[in-house]
Amino acid sequence: MAIDLERWPAERSEMSRRIARHDWRATALGPTGEWPTALRVLLDTLLDAPLPMCILWGEAGLQLYNDAHAALIGRHHPAALGAPVTDTWGKLWPELVEAHGRGAQGRAFQLHSQCLSLSDGNDADSTWFDLSLSPVRDGPAISGQLLCLRHSEEEALRRRQDEMKLIIDALPVLIGYVDKDLRYRYNNRHYEEWFGHSPAWLYGKRLVDIVGERALDARAAEIARTLAGEDVVFEAYMPHKDGQPRQSLMHYLPRRDANGDVQGFFLLAQDVTERWKAEQALRELNETLESRVQERTEALAEVYERLVAEMASRQQAQEALRQAQKMEAVGQLTGGIAHDFNNMLTGIIGGLDLIQRYNQSGRHAETQRFIDAAVSSANRAAALTHRLLAFARRQPLNLKRVDLNALVESMHDLIVRTLGSHILVDALLEPDLWPANSDENQLESALLNLVINARDAMPDGGSLYIATSNIQVEHQAEVGELTPGRYVRLSVIDSGCGMTPKVLAAAFEPFFTTKPIGQGTGLGLSMIYGFARQTGGHVQIVSEPGNGTEVTLYLPAHPEAWSLTVPAAPEVHVPQALHGETVLVVEDDPAVRLLVLDVLVMLGYRALEAAEGNAAVHILKSSERIDLLISDVGLPGMNGRQLADIARQQRPGLKVLFITGYAEQAASSGFLEPGMDLVSKPFSIDHLANRIRDMLAGAL
Repeated sequence: MAIDLERWPAERSEMSRRIARHDWRATALGPTGEWPTALRVLLDTLLDAPLPMCILWGEAGLQLYNDAHAALIGRHHPAALGAPVTDTWGKLWPELVEAHGRGAQGRAFQLHSQCLSLSDGNDADSTWFDLSLSPVRDGPAISGQLLCLRHSEEEALRRRQDEMKLIIDALPVLIGYVDKDLRYRYNNRHYEEWFGHSPAWLYGKRLVDIVGERALDARAAEIARTLAGEDVVFEAYMPHKDGQPRQSLMHYLPRRDANGDVQGFFLLAQDVTERWKAEQALRELNETLESRVQERTEALAEVYERLVAEMASRQQAQEALRQAQKMEAVGQLTGGIAHDFNNMLTGIIGGLDLIQRYNQSGRHAETQRFIDAAVSSANRAAALTHRLLAFARRQPLNLKRVDLNALVESMHDLIVRTLGSHILVDALLEPDLWPANSDENQLESALLNLVINARDAMPDGGSLYIATSNIQVEHQAEVGELTPGRYVRLSVIDSGCGMTPKVLAAAFEPFFTTKPIGQGTGLGLSMIYGFARQTGGHVQIVSEPGNGTEVTLYLPAHPEAWSLTVPAAPEVHVPQALHGETVLVVEDDPAVRLLVLDVLVMLGYRALEAAEGNAAVHILKSSERIDLLISDVGLPGMNGRQLADIARQQRPGLKVLFITGYAEQAASSGFLEPGMDLVSKPFSIDHLANRIRDMLAGAL
């Protein structure tokens, strides 16, 4: 009895309904008018199969297929349904037509990695398959063939390998694999650009034959650590085919087998020659700076020594003058380079800060370790600049109320770790200590410097005491040059080797140090001296050889020392723009200007820019909305403070935020008027964002 496809259950697949709409009776029914038994069995199996399957029925190879096969051939369906295979596949797949002809003779075939083009020859739409073609028998006779398709795993793997090789070869980094016998087993194309040898030529070559004995000996320790299972990152000399010295950032990653044994290591090398040259140039500049300071110091010393010899009766006054003039000479020498140096640091730190934010959102996470190293190096350079400006009294200070006892207690763990277990640490803190009027960050740095000096004076162990107390100065010159008033005293007392009179006399001189070359800059005590004097305070040292040293800072008491009122905690402001405020940025350095503009846009502000004062005045005279002016102090021509005066003539009450790397007038009192504030370079993005938000919210 013939099967009526129209009466099949409704839950059959969509393909069964498509088949039912075609007249198969004339072509697929047997001579008795019934569906052949083999075809009925295949239909029940075929329609619900997950893989692309197709029946080629009869001598003409009539196509009957399932939903998966229909999805595979795309636009060729439904025309292919019921059509001879030669009509549909002949122009698309000659191998299939040939195999169909041989399959009619009763043989099964397997064809591997066949390229099926579904767009009549367009390679972009080609897909690779493994195919099997099996005869279908209805009794002894061959009634048709069953075609099964499966994506070729072998070809897919080969394609993925080709794509991965393409990506690795495109990277501007040496990427290779070295076995435990130190022979190359893989190299990317960048090796040819570096060494002049192709990856094929390098295969099997010894590492020493390529990089040379000098380079191999220099990294022998790192190779040993890697083969022992350690992930190693370091910098090393790398030879190049052009013969020029090259510096590379190397990364060795051990490769383990299934048992966890190291069989070799992957080698990644990045050219960092330009950065290395810049560091070398900066180091040479620093050495030149120290040499010039030493020469000027020696010249001044000779002059003053002659004056002292001629006037023994004025020795004390001459010594004070000598100290002050040496400080001034160094201040003039270092101040000139500070502005440009801080502009570069701001671009470096700000740019890296932005990259870190992108990485935190999931971008380029692999670069994080290098970003951290760059930020650390840049911050060390920034710290050196701050020290230079501090001892020259040119560093703008953020004076505010500081609880000195709380600061000492908060640093206790850091101080203990810095000193080591061989040194006893104790604190003698006055309970009713007045609050100090100081810069908290600079004060922390000063205290840590004193602790480190004390540690170096006690290599065999000893005791260190940190003491605080109140002091009322009644008469001028009672303590150094302090004016009468209330002060807070911070003392660091050690039981170390002490100082000779000659060392004590030179202790505050910049670049003077008793440490070996390369272990100290000689800026610690001079920085503390400049910081204390700039706050309106003073510093004294009492020391004798063998009897330890006591360094005492005198800091002005905060006006709240006369009040019992504890200031309220500052309100936390949201750094994002709230009302579409507009900010005008005036900065002559392109990198810093771009950084500040990028921060403003990221926070939701509308930003306007100008590279110098005259261009900014033109914008200020326009009808543009401007809620805040951000200006560098050291602009060419008209400086930032002059621009602020003109801006307030055009727009009374306009708030102004100054940014400065170095400006002598900015460090003086009276520079800022109400509605003005100042941020020192280099600054972090969060710090800048909060200062902008505070000003626009009226907190300053």
